[in-house]
Amino acid sequence: MNKGDDKPNYPAAGVYEHYKSAPTDRRYYQVLGTARHTETDEALVVYVPLYVTPEHTGLRLQVRPLAMFCETVQHNGKTIPRFQYIGPEL
Repeated sequence: MNKGDDKPNYPAAGVYEHYKSAPTDRRYYQVLGTARHTETDEALVVYVPLYVTPEHTGLRLQVRPLAMFCETVQHNGKTIPRFQYIGPEL
């Protein structure tokens, strides 16, 4: 959220890396934009994994709640973003 108001910070379109990514198993995602759930009004981030695994076949678009996408997580004793912006493209 921006300081002093109730508007969320929407992630920029582009490539993000998930915190569980590893040097031999990169987890990059292309963020396409944001959407709003029609029933709950919840803000969602729309993205596509830039890797293929057996569980990621068929439908490729994925969504995650905006709050979860933008949150920080504890990993290896550090507080880090769940998704780190890499740039507009790889």
